[in-house]
Amino acid sequence: MRRLGAGLLLALAAPAWALDFASTQRAAILYDAPSPAADKIAVISAGYPLEKLVTVAGWTKVRDEAGKLAWIEESALGDKRTLLVKVPVAQALERPDDNAPVSFRAAQGVILELLPEQANGWAKVRHAGGQQGYVRLRDVWGL
Repeated sequence: MRRLGAGLLLALAAPAWALDFASTQRAAILYDAPSPAADKIAVISAGYPLEKLVTVAGWTKVRDEAGKLAWIEESALGDKRTLLVKVPVAQALERPDDNAPVSFRAAQGVILELLPEQANGWAKVRHAGGQQGYVRLRDVWGL
């Protein structure tokens, strides 16, 4: 019974753990192990958001939006935060309100810069073209 109680407490605490995200500061290679001699899995573009899982000796284990795990050189990750559009078309609105005018639209796979201001269920973003707006969190990945 004691194990069950401890496991239940751990399970209840898990949702409170914060996810840690970073974005690539340049194009980077994803590896299947923390070594440049490991098999290369993919090449990703600059600005790509990744969930950081663990860092070991200059390497970070990451998860992409599809849930795939890989290793990346820690030096490839930067401080600038980005989000990836995960729906066919995300609408960025002028205000964090469903009735606000559309500022711009972004297609699936587009990377948006995350700006500091957020509202309940919304993130303020900037498109590479300079347009700004609020997107629904359910439409993007990386936060």
